Amino acid sequence: MMKRWQFVKRLAPLMAMMVLVLAACGREDLSTLNPQGPVAEEQFGLMKLAISIMLIVIVIVFAISLYVIIRFRRRKGDNTIPKQVEGNHKLEIIWTVIPIIMLIILGVPTVQSVFNLSKDYSKDPEAVKVIVTSHQYWWEFEYPELGIKTAQELIIPTGKTIAIEAKSADVLHSFWIPSLAGKIDTNPGANVNKMYFSAPKEGVYLGKCAELCGPSHGLMDFKVKAVDESSFDRWTAAIQEPVALPSDPAIAEAFQSKCLSCHAVGDLGGPAFPNLTGIGSRESVGGILVNTDDPQYSNEGSVYDNLYRWIKDPNAVKPGNQMSGAYDLTDQELEGIADYLSKLTLDYEQ
Repeated sequence: MMKRWQFVKRLAPLMAMMVLVLAACGREDLSTLNPQGPVAEEQFGLMKLAISIMLIVIVIVFAISLYVIIRFRRRKGDNTIPKQVEGNHKLEIIWTVIPIIMLIILGVPTVQSVFNLSKDYSKDPEAVKVIVTSHQYWWEFEYPELGIKTAQELIIPTGKTIAIEAKSADVLHSFWIPSLAGKIDTNPGANVNKMYFSAPKEGVYLGKCAELCGPSHGLMDFKVKAVDESSFDRWTAAIQEPVALPSDPAIAEAFQSKCLSCHAVGDLGGPAFPNLTGIGSRESVGGILVNTDDPQYSNEGSVYDNLYRWIKDPNAVKPGNQMSGAYDLTDQELEGIADYLSKLTLDYEQ
C-alpha cells in the first residue's frame, strides 16, 4: 500500500505539470471551443450536452461508489456474507431505463443536428457557391457563378451562407475551419462532399487540413477572410481585372517563362498551380508564412521577405510540395519577381 501511495505522489506533480504546459498549446482561432458562426455554435452545443451528460454520470457513479465503500466496508471482526441483491428486478429495470433515457436525451438533438447540418445549399440562389479543391499542400477556391478561381485565402461576405463542394486533386485531405464549422473530407475521384457555413462578423479565420496527407500535412493551412458585402463585391471585381506584367523587361520575361507556365495572374498564365492574383494582399504566403511588418516568429515576415523565401526554396518551407525551386532564377530575377508579387495587391476593403 505504501509503495502505491509513493507512486501516486510522484505521478501527481508530473501530471499537474503536463496539464499546465498543454494548457498553453493551440490558438484561439483554431479551437472548436470558441465558435464564431451558427454551424460551429450548434456543434459546440452538442459537445456541451454530451460532456454534461458524461459529467453527471461520472459524479453519480463516483458518489454511489464512495458511499458504498464507506457504508458497506467490512468492519473488524465481521465475517458475515453481505446481503445479496442479485436478481433484484427493480434495480435491474432502473439501471436499464436510466441509460436509455440519457441516450434519448443525447440522441434526439444529435440526429436533428446531423440532418440540419447536412442541408444542401448548392441550389440556393442566395448562397455563395465555392468549389474547394485540395492539393498537396495547398487549397484552391473556385466561385463558379462568379468566374473566379483563387488559392489559399477564401474571401466570403459576412452573413451569407457559403455552400461548399469539396473534392481532392490527389490524395485524401480534410477541409476544416474549427471556429466556423466541422471538418469534411475531400476525396479523390468523382466523389464530392458538401457542407455549408457562415461568418456573422468580419475577421480572419484559420483553416487546416485535418487528414494526414503527406510530410507537409501540418503546414497545409489556409485562411477564411470574412468581409462586408460591399467589400466582397469590390473584391470580385478587382480580382477579375487585367494585371500588368513587371515593368522591367528582363523580370517580365523571366516571370512569363518561369512562373506563368504554372501559375496565373489576371487573365495570364496557367491554372495548374495557385493563382497569384492579389497575392500581396493575402494574410500569408504558401498558407504558412504569415505576412506582418512586425515578425516575432520564424514563420513570420514582410510580404516581400516571405515571397523571396518561398520562391528561393519552397521545399525548405513545405517539404514535399510540387514547386521544385527557383527554376534557375538569378538573384536579380528572384528579387524582382518577389518585389513584383509583393506589390500585386487588391484594394477592396473599406
